[in-house]
Amino acid sequence: MSTTPIHWTGGTPTEAVDLLSGEGGIAVVATKVGYIIMTSDKEGLERKFDAKERNRNKPGVVLVSSLEMLRKLAQLTPEIDSLYERCWNEDVLLGCILPWSEDGRASLPADGSDELMMDTRGTSCFVIKFGLPAENTARELYEKHGKIAFASSANPSGKGNRGLVEGIGERIFEAADVIIEADDYVASIQPDKDADSRYEQGVMVSMVDVFGTLVPEQNGQRSITPAPTLIRKGLAVDRIMSLLADTFSSWDYRQGEYY
Repeated sequence: MSTTPIHWTGGTPTEAVDLLSGEGGIAVVATKVGYIIMTSDKEGLERKFDAKERNRNKPGVVLVSSLEMLRKLAQLTPEIDSLYERCWNEDVLLGCILPWSEDGRASLPADGSDELMMDTRGTSCFVIKFGLPAENTARELYEKHGKIAFASSANPSGKGNRGLVEGIGERIFEAADVIIEADDYVASIQPDKDADSRYEQGVMVSMVDVFGTLVPEQNGQRSITPAPTLIRKGLAVDRIMSLLADTFSSWDYRQGEYY
């Protein structure tokens, strides 16, 4: 039987939190740029990959609900930390490819989740300010239940959901245990756009080299390589490029470099 979507009216979607605080659940939840599948353990990740029919070679997405959480889970340099903090303060959606810290790895469930959350380099995409329905879910899941929320876009791999719950596709619709619908919220983030013209994804910046090692600090010096690389454009790309230019003397733009 198909899951009946629950309309988000503000606050924390307790149905999604209750599900993900248990074992093996997958929830579809609205963000600023559409819908994502949220999970919190290996069983849920396995179900997510099956629902999306997605390749497993890409870094998983980690939903970060505070800067303190980010600093615990991921390896950062002061410059990368500064970029995140500026985006946090401006409510700008940002995802960066980063290595996990030792504390971060220790925070993962001891069920093999790391194999499905990291690429072969041991990196994941750590995302902030991704939208209130999902943010509130991830925050309560982490702060009250000690569980990290993992995510992927809720659409057949390679296709967008157009910011509409009906766009997640029949396979994901059937697989989801809970669906938090907020088409009106998604539309409100880019009010001058429609379902055909608005961004359906956030900006992604790689902060690692080909081996998964953090890019070096630049300290105002020029032509330091390897450098941060913007590998996916998306919502607020102009603002993020400006912040990259403020923070790093050198950075690169390689749309689709990884994805």
